[in-house]
Amino acid sequence: MVRRTGRVLPPWYLAHVNKVIVGLHRLGVPMPMPALTVPGRKTGVLRSTPVSPYEVDGRRYVVAGYAESDWAKNARAAGRGELTRGRRRERVRLVALPVSERARILHEFPIRVPHGVTMFLKAGTVANSSPEAFAAAADRCEVFRIEPLD
Repeated sequence: MVRRTGRVLPPWYLAHVNKVIVGLHRLGVPMPMPALTVPGRKTGVLRSTPVSPYEVDGRRYVVAGYAESDWAKNARAAGRGELTRGRRRERVRLVALPVSERARILHEFPIRVPHGVTMFLKAGTVANSSPEAFAAAADRCEVFRIEPLD
């Protein structure tokens, strides 16, 4: 959904779905999508959101389809977080990629994370589901490289 301001926003139901997924993780139920927890940039309060990490050339990445999303702003500010899947936790460093490096990683997203493509389409972040359309969205999507912290 795009507001009159031109800002891309997630669908209204996404926050509710995310809360259910994060809640199940807290109960120790392993979900297909891990939860990423990062400290809030203003309050330091831990915030969690489901993400879809994927590998390119042996390195893991996560994409924020909404550049203005709070979790992306928090991840950029903190530079670290924790990935949780069920009871398994991994402390990670989150390295924000510059726009010039994002296209190559975004090109792989529809191939490696096909279940995530629909959200990008609904938001209007990409014109279609092709790898080229995702690469062209490099200036509209935050991309973080995930590195082990321990």
